[in-house]
Amino acid sequence: MQRVSMEHWFAAAALAIFSLTAQAQSWPSKPVRIIVPFPPGGTTDIVARSLGAELHKMWQQPVVIENRPGAGGNIGSELVAKSPNDGYTLLMGTVGTHSINAALFAQSGNKMPFDPVKDFVPITLAAGVPNVMVVNSKLPVNTVSEFIAYAKTRPGQLNMASSGNGTSIHLTGEFFKTMTGTYMVHLPYRGSAPALTDLLAGNTNVMFDNLPSALPHIKSGRLKALAVTSRDRSTALPDTPTVEEAANLKGFDASSWFGLFAPAGTPRAIVDKIQADVAKALAVPEVRERFVSQGAQPGGTTPDQFAAFIRAETDKWTKVVKISNAKVD
Repeated sequence: MQRVSMEHWFAAAALAIFSLTAQAQSWPSKPVRIIVPFPPGGTTDIVARSLGAELHKMWQQPVVIENRPGAGGNIGSELVAKSPNDGYTLLMGTVGTHSINAALFAQSGNKMPFDPVKDFVPITLAAGVPNVMVVNSKLPVNTVSEFIAYAKTRPGQLNMASSGNGTSIHLTGEFFKTMTGTYMVHLPYRGSAPALTDLLAGNTNVMFDNLPSALPHIKSGRLKALAVTSRDRSTALPDTPTVEEAANLKGFDASSWFGLFAPAGTPRAIVDKIQADVAKALAVPEVRERFVSQGAQPGGTTPDQFAAFIRAETDKWTKVVKISNAKVD
């Protein structure tokens, strides 16, 4: 009896493995949606569309980029968390949605509409980018030190735009305020694009934007880049100093990242296939050059590597949230 039971068990296991393998091989058999939880024009959108165009060629299926902005990325993320776990609805998540928001909303006394760990399967890191401290070209400052001095004589008179509560753009600004002893009023927008529009118009004064979305305006001269917020200088702006070196702010390092997630329970075979295909797409010379020229570092990590990276980032940003006492406005 025991031998028969074991044989049945092995047969069932083999059948399950065969079924999952066959499912992954036949996937995708219809269009795939990538939900971007921010408006068009921001870095999350830029990364998703660049990657989606290459995946469309590989999969021979439409890859639909759908923007669902709001609540610092929580609205679009919740949509994916509650979607079928069949691999056909994915999220282009960010450091905000998966490493910042939980701590920020908890500190503000608000409940998250999803669990960033339990409700998702990490697939792969798509790109990492530095943020860049930009000001309107008419603001009478040209260096970070000049900006700090200018802000200190005008406490509460300067506005700091961001792409929304909980984004790295928001928290980088809060981190900067804490380390420099400056006070600026935070103005959260529903994404980078509308925040940049107001910064360009002079309705706000400063922003710590993701480099890819700010770069065209820096190159046109409409925005002044005072510093990048990463530990090292960016190859896209080699003459722009880091915040640390520009103002002697030791340990200042605040970068953004973007990665693909699937709803919890998505079969590992499908997750592994998506990861492998994304890694291939990011290795295409034209795609890689496009990312690098915009100041982004292409990813392609395995699901396990990505999960470990997210845990480390969550620990880091939770500390920043506590130190800055940032709140959801």
